Amino acid sequence: MLESPTIPLDQFSVSLHNGFLPTEPPLQHLPDPYYAPWESVMADLPDLISTGYIRREVLRLPVLSTDKLYREAEWQRAYLILAFLTHAYIWGGKRPEDRLPPSIACPILEVSTHLELPPCATYAALNLWNFATVSETDADLTNPDNLALINSLTGTDDERWFLVISVAMEACGAKTIPLVLNGINAVEIGDNDLLVRVLNEMTACIEELGCILERMYERNRPAVFYHQIRPLLAGSKNMTAAGLPNGVFYDIGDGKGDWHQYSGGSNAQSSLIQLFDIAFGIEHLASGEVGHKEAGHRAFMQEMRNYMPGPHRRFLEYIGTVANIRQYAMSLPASSDVRQTYNTAVMKLGGFRDKHIQIVTRYIIMQARKSQSSPSDRSVSGTQRLNLASATSACMDSKKKEAQVFYGTGGTALIPFLKATRDETKAAARFVD
Repeated sequence: MLESPTIPLDQFSVSLHNGFLPTEPPLQHLPDPYYAPWESVMADLPDLISTGYIRREVLRLPVLSTDKLYREAEWQRAYLILAFLTHAYIWGGKRPEDRLPPSIACPILEVSTHLELPPCATYAALNLWNFATVSETDADLTNPDNLALINSLTGTDDERWFLVISVAMEACGAKTIPLVLNGINAVEIGDNDLLVRVLNEMTACIEELGCILERMYERNRPAVFYHQIRPLLAGSKNMTAAGLPNGVFYDIGDGKGDWHQYSGGSNAQSSLIQLFDIAFGIEHLASGEVGHKEAGHRAFMQEMRNYMPGPHRRFLEYIGTVANIRQYAMSLPASSDVRQTYNTAVMKLGGFRDKHIQIVTRYIIMQARKSQSSPSDRSVSGTQRLNLASATSACMDSKKKEAQVFYGTGGTALIPFLKATRDETKAAARFVD
């Protein structure tokens, strides 16, 4: 039996049971009626986006104070609301809107500062704080069939499935936290048998995560994801082709404000996935930025930690200061059980990233090859929309191969970044001395 970790996980908002998910179910509504205007728009959000009325409704909203937010769950609920409204306002029309009005800009800047997050739709808003169980008697969060969304941008079951798959993975991967801590402890006390057991269990966990990830195909239709869901998740960074050359101006009133460029929601913002990298001593050098190959450019994976809740980011930083598994494994002969088990675990993580690349290929690259005249890529008036979907399709249609750089919602050059990340993962394994 593995020992329980001795560090106070509460200070990192991490739990042994739920991992990086909240220990209590996320709030489905803000309790103070003062915030009813926000909740009212959220209740009709998919319809407002699909009918083209979302911007009108956002402009009608008053500039509400954050003074009536008390518990952390309330701040998280407010962040979810404002992040969804931010992306709905920016991307919910025929063309993107590059100025965010004070009714959203003012409160989201305050809420995001409190939560130590950027003022946009991050993985935390979309996934960690946006789920509920379908059954009151079955609280198994590892089963996506048992999960519902609190809020949706499109109202489609495809979006629900896309997001709850990640929630289920987070719940399944919660067991990784004590495993990593026990693995580090095993190295410190020189217990190779314990370390082998830990690595074997981490390998099994990655296998489970891969099985959940592959369930994406069951209910998330590629065309719906590509044309309806993905464009609304896009950020404001590297989105020139999609209509945001300067990013978005956050207007705080009286002509004041600032231009910002943020990445959109990305699984690279999952603390769970990055925990594996840190525990295994995997270094990611790929920046995900076209034309930024010079030494010293901050890697995208490192940058994505700024898109995690502050306590989670600090947990990863803490693990990074004590991680010792790879160094120890590589100090042993290639034939040792520890070294072989470590290599197996790392290659399993590389295989997990192969599955991610396959999903991206099916849901984005293959969809981009299809005709730009797809009805699902048009607004209610029949006019071609300008967004991430149309920009990616236009890029695929380009005869100039060098022009075909496809950006993800996080703002990365998609396939090159994912392949580099996969290759860097597998390179951590060394089978001979």
